[in-house]
Amino acid sequence: MQNHFTKNIDRTPFSTVKYDLRKVLFGTEDIIPLWVADMDLPTAPEITEALIKRLEHPIYGYTLQDNSFWQSAIDWIDKRHQWKVHRKDFVFVAGIVPALGFLVEAFTQPKEKVGIFSPVYPPFRDNIVGNDRTLVEIPFINTDNRYFIDFDLFEEELKNGLKLLIFCHPHNPSGRVWSKEELEKILQLCDQYDCNIISDEIHADLMFYGHKHIPFASLSDVAEKRVVTCMAPSKTFNLAGLNCAYLIFKNKELQDKYVNRVKHMHLDFGGLMATESMKAAYNQGENWYQDLLKHIQGNIDYIVEQFDKTPIKAMKPDATYLVWLDCRALGTQNQIKEFFFKKAKVGVQDGLMFGIAGDGFMRLNTAYPKSVLEEAMKRILNQLE
Repeated sequence: MQNHFTKNIDRTPFSTVKYDLRKVLFGTEDIIPLWVADMDLPTAPEITEALIKRLEHPIYGYTLQDNSFWQSAIDWIDKRHQWKVHRKDFVFVAGIVPALGFLVEAFTQPKEKVGIFSPVYPPFRDNIVGNDRTLVEIPFINTDNRYFIDFDLFEEELKNGLKLLIFCHPHNPSGRVWSKEELEKILQLCDQYDCNIISDEIHADLMFYGHKHIPFASLSDVAEKRVVTCMAPSKTFNLAGLNCAYLIFKNKELQDKYVNRVKHMHLDFGGLMATESMKAAYNQGENWYQDLLKHIQGNIDYIVEQFDKTPIKAMKPDATYLVWLDCRALGTQNQIKEFFFKKAKVGVQDGLMFGIAGDGFMRLNTAYPKSVLEEAMKRILNQLE
């Protein structure tokens, strides 16, 4: 493994969400921010070189996503996930979160029921409620510090009129990878009760401990009919600020519904930097990517081991660079936040942001140089003594 990820790089001069919001979120700037899900690690040098080369041309006009752009995604998905997708299946989006909102609008009517399994990534909830749909939260079953789907409750909600499921695959915040059997059960129930599925697979490339990602829509003809897939290079290659993502539709009827919703706003094509970064990432970033996986898995092992003999229980993730912390032994959510933010001075993310099922939990990002995590754990462990 090359030494890409040992240097602590200062991001404060460049208006970064993670650092500039410390005072707002945690009450102080004297805090190690381990919250928002981007990496404090440099992207692949091949991506930087490609962007510099393009910027040397002094005209930065409207940019199309040409065949080479889409072929890079087709090849990456085939190699990484053994799923055959085609140019006609894709629609560009500037980010999965805004696309979720338009998908909800395209596939449901106001007041209709849209479901999520909870706890889950906060913008799922925001895009349902903000679009005047009825939010249905289906809590996971927590067994031995691992989440499982309550299929009985899920079926009850489907019987009660659930029209759309927004599904996190792999799961954020717990890092849970869903098995083929679980996916098939979700699909069987959704097809039985006429419910479509938006599958957010943005963390699909970040698999650890031998786990394998199964693209939901790849399961069967029924899955192709029911599932819209959301993917991006942004989590894998730390490109979130470049606004590059895409949707995959195997069902042209669903694709047309979405495109008809966004096309007049010109939201189905993207910018110059997004285009160049994705091509470089998928075509040239393999070696860096493999080094990243080793680095992140080492960091996860370290964090889980450090919490092992404390009152805080770390839910070891199968995927993602996020660790979900069960902190209920520390007291109420306000007491937990005071412990991390005011005592330990470590800015993990408030579990209640992920829904009521996140009460008593916090989310920690491991995508840092190990030295940063070591300092954060030193602060936490000192306060637990």
